[in-house]
Amino acid sequence: MTNDSLSPSSSSNMNVPPKELPIRMISTVIKGFGRGSKELGIPTANLCPQNLISTTSFQNLPTGIYFGFANIQNKVYKAAISIGYNPTYDNEHKTIEPHLIAQQDSPTRFSSKCGETLLEDLYDEKIKLSIVGYLRPELPFEGIDKLIEAIKHDIVQAEQKCDVVDEELGMLVNKEKAWVESDGIDL
Repeated sequence: MTNDSLSPSSSSNMNVPPKELPIRMISTVIKGFGRGSKELGIPTANLCPQNLISTTSFQNLPTGIYFGFANIQNKVYKAAISIGYNPTYDNEHKTIEPHLIAQQDSPTRFSSKCGETLLEDLYDEKIKLSIVGYLRPELPFEGIDKLIEAIKHDIVQAEQKCDVVDEELGMLVNKEKAWVESDGIDL
């Protein structure tokens, strides 16, 4: 199956039971395949599964594209998060790859192909991640251009949903952003 559209379901929590969200994680950033930065122009801060502390076990993390918040180097970022096997590349191992969205006033905001990327080397840095909501399932794409287009769409959606004012989701967003901002490590 391939996907020619950007997002088959941009607002539902399909395939993810509500009890699974939010998912909180603490880990360190490791070097990934290098495709995000080099090939796609959309870098990610890949989490180390070996030292992952999470409210859901690594094996049971549901695959898909999510939105949430990340804290790295004591800065909080909105994030578009991929959990899974990157079916366009047929990866054999599951990865957790948050794309950190630069602040509106950041000088790096328009420095990448996707237009809002934080461009820094973050290897070995501690990262706190809260996955607040689900955007879409993982899908294989026919070619890099379609994948990049879908990721750009995911990033826009993630940023919008992190700014949500809807009362129910807004309360969850605020709670999880506060957790990510905190110094505590309790999940």
